[in-house]
Amino acid sequence: MRYGITRCSLGQLIAAWSEKGLCAIELGDSDEQLIALLKSHFPDQALEPAQPADSSRLARIASFIDDPAGTLEQPLAPTGTAFQREVWQALQAIPPGTTISYSELAGKIRKPKAVRAVASACGANQLAVVIPCHRVVRADGALGGYRWGLDRKQALLSREATLATNAS
Repeated sequence: MRYGITRCSLGQLIAAWSEKGLCAIELGDSDEQLIALLKSHFPDQALEPAQPADSSRLARIASFIDDPAGTLEQPLAPTGTAFQREVWQALQAIPPGTTISYSELAGKIRKPKAVRAVASACGANQLAVVIPCHRVVRADGALGGYRWGLDRKQALLSREATLATNAS
């Protein structure tokens, strides 16, 4: 698995990919923090730093993080349970500028009693912004949690709301 680190509007990001596709995008404040996080997610995986030829891939990922309208034209290879993958697929159907509650998301996957499991699946997401768990809020509209920090979640939601307003 290869990885690269670059800056984006939300701080530092680390992206990791294999021949199957993009496995992780993590946001943080330092390279050391991000590398340690990646190693903890993939403890048995050999990790190789990106090569100069990978710079365009990293630039596209950072650009998508900064402007998440549309899709990132890269195959995704998240690791998770069947339930987590179902939640993550439902998350990808939520348009930018839109939020949904955890209970609404549980209803969308036809498991209305699985609200806590849906929240756990959101927390297990390792593909920041590409699988947009930041668009899930509490039933009362409060932000709830976000593994990359509530400031980043608020920044993403504000940016997307502005983009949605400008597009209409």
